[in-house]
Amino acid sequence: MEQIEMGSFAQAADVPCDPRAIRIVNWNINRGLQLDGVIEFLRAAAADLILLQETDINAQRTRHRNIAREIAQALRLNYVFGYEFQELTQGLSNSPAYHGHATFSRLPLSDSRIFRFEKQSGFWRPRWFIPNLKSFQRRIGARMALLSYVRWREKRLLVYNVHLESRGGDALRCAQLAEILEDARQYSSDVPIVMAGDFNFDLSQRPGASLIGRGAFDNPFSLGTVRPTTSPSRLGPGRIVDWILLRGPLEYTDPVLHDSVPSSDHYPLSVILKSS
Repeated sequence: MEQIEMGSFAQAADVPCDPRAIRIVNWNINRGLQLDGVIEFLRAAAADLILLQETDINAQRTRHRNIAREIAQALRLNYVFGYEFQELTQGLSNSPAYHGHATFSRLPLSDSRIFRFEKQSGFWRPRWFIPNLKSFQRRIGARMALLSYVRWREKRLLVYNVHLESRGGDALRCAQLAEILEDARQYSSDVPIVMAGDFNFDLSQRPGASLIGRGAFDNPFSLGTVRPTTSPSRLGPGRIVDWILLRGPLEYTDPVLHDSVPSSDHYPLSVILKSS
């Protein structure tokens, strides 16, 4: 399953007001269950580059909507959607449902590809002894990153939209993170890179912090007080799992965790990016 869906709804008048700086938002939107609230926040944020995880297409739980396309249309953005899983209990036999990552931009997107991790959890696979019920979330597919280039001024900004495994331990997540960082090593140090998403563990602490340090990535959200990026639930307090990482000739300002936004079980993060 290596499908990518693309669309273009941006208009010439929608290019960033200041081409020297772009605002980035990263957010796990919990399938788009609260789509109106998601769109309301993104519209107010006026971001130039948006990376979303847990985005549905044709799933019963989100009323069979194409969440990525609807967001792109509402905000007049270019978009690319990468298929992570087929959700076996959310679609129909002749109309399957999917789940994945979506990247949006006012700027042109190009050369998108899917990077599937070699290390995977077997948790989601269908098995004969597991009932085919929605609560068990049986899926076909594998965790991955969605890569795209954004044409920004005279540069091509490389964007990794990431979702590491939620099941299993940090050792598996570290292995998946190491795979992406190894993929990024093929690009020279003068290639600006954004790597953002739901990493499902704390990258301000070892061993995650050590891995991204060796990969020469900066973590704007590891400075000062690090706060939970998910909302508290009956299972416990919020967790610190969502990040925006940067590498190459880039400067940043105003890293913000928007932890008053209620439209997902994760909070959005934003940062302003400048080309150095």
